[in-house]
Amino acid sequence: MQDSFSRPAPPILGVSNRVSLIFMVTLAVALLLLGRAETYVFDQARQVVTDLAAPVLELGSRPVAAGRRLVERTDEFAYVFDENERLRQENAELLTWKEKALKLQARLARYEALLNVQLDPSINYVTGRVIGDTGGPFVETFIVNLGHEHGVESGQAVVDSEGLIGRIVSSGERASRILLLTDLNSRVPVTIEPTRQRAVLSGDNTVWPKLEFLPAGSGVVPGDHVVTSGHGGLMPPGLPVGTVIQTENGDLRVQTFSNRNRLDMVRVLQYRFPMDVPEQNPPAKLTAPVPGEEGEEGQPSAAGQNGSVGGPAGGAAVRGSLAGAGGAGQ
Repeated sequence: MQDSFSRPAPPILGVSNRVSLIFMVTLAVALLLLGRAETYVFDQARQVVTDLAAPVLELGSRPVAAGRRLVERTDEFAYVFDENERLRQENAELLTWKEKALKLQARLARYEALLNVQLDPSINYVTGRVIGDTGGPFVETFIVNLGHEHGVESGQAVVDSEGLIGRIVSSGERASRILLLTDLNSRVPVTIEPTRQRAVLSGDNTVWPKLEFLPAGSGVVPGDHVVTSGHGGLMPPGLPVGTVIQTENGDLRVQTFSNRNRLDMVRVLQYRFPMDVPEQNPPAKLTAPVPGEEGEEGQPSAAGQNGSVGGPAGGAAVRGSLAGAGGAGQ
């Protein structure tokens, strides 16, 4: 049986293939020649075809453009999400630093206000922070984070940025207790200006301590300033305490400059009362000179030098006294 694929092609099919090839080649040559001769015809035809295809191309390009925009938006969303996370972290860090900066600013303001309190340059002090009230036998007390290792001792005065707030009543190694001026056990000698009247500022667990031992007719009126007098050697003189006020029943009390509700940074004054007073020998007993015991130059004899007057100073005093006595006798 003869295979169908091996049969020869019909003569008509071969002739048609040759004719088609010749026709296409002839048409291509004709179009080439015509295009060179009449280019504007082809340009116009190309423009017509472009105009007809423009709507179709526009419709086809819309899904492509939408897909491109979707991809771009997706990338932008991913970038924005990462950027938001980074900004959130940065914002949290900035808020932390802002909080620290505000605390430091407030602390600096308190330190500056504390330094505005004028003190005697000879008085040393240490600065600490009020850390709370733990309670105890006193009513109006606070705890400060200063102790023996900072040189704090009982009895030392404590001031804040406004003035005197109290004194140290007990101290440990790293903390001490402050007895406020308003406490029932507080007694501070004060001076009222400008009358210079002396009194004792006594606390009674109220907001305004009272003035005791103020003489009648002292001339103290509301508005006068109260400062420490320094009597007794407990506190240095001149520390600002408060202003004199008068209650409804006519009592004179003191509105302290310091506010216990705002106590934070304080200074403990390491003040010591000057106890070293130079000693002076009492004057020697003056006696009349013994005839013949005075030397040529008016110096007392050895017996006189060994008497009650000792040293060169005593001899000089005796000589001066003897000279005065001699002048009076003449």
